[in-house]
Amino acid sequence: MNRDASFEDGAERPLRLKAEGAEDVTVLSSLAQDAVFPMAEIAWKPSRRRFALLLNRFRWEDLPAAERRGRDFERVRAVLAFDDVTKVSSSGLDRSDPDIVLSLLSITWEPLEDGAGRFELTLAGDGAIALEAECVNVILQDVTRPYIAPSRKAPKHPE
Repeated sequence: MNRDASFEDGAERPLRLKAEGAEDVTVLSSLAQDAVFPMAEIAWKPSRRRFALLLNRFRWEDLPAAERRGRDFERVRAVLAFDDVTKVSSSGLDRSDPDIVLSLLSITWEPLEDGAGRFELTLAGDGAIALEAECVNVILQDVTRPYIAPSRKAPKHPE
């Protein structure tokens, strides 16, 4: 019998997801929402056409199990890497302070011509990072074991 995958199917296993289309970007955005990272954890390698972030990602996929079992919420260190990037720009960021902590709210993809397009990473506090890319080629990969979220709470957003 076939059934849809559930969050519980992921259990403690690290995520390793690849986005190759706009719908995939929506999934990665939901899993990376509320990730926090210092400015120093942003890497832009123009010669490799790669833009990457080392995030402290809230484990949204674990939320139902944590709530059901009454245990602490978790975060995990994860790499969010965008390949085939041709240009990076930002607004509302003080790039001179490597210790400033940023919070990722969403990732969107706006297609342009011939499969190319633009990613927009929206940050809390009116900051944004724009990436021009030849195509959607993004990986979200957990790189550590989960740890208890310092706040012990799930992020909340006004409705």
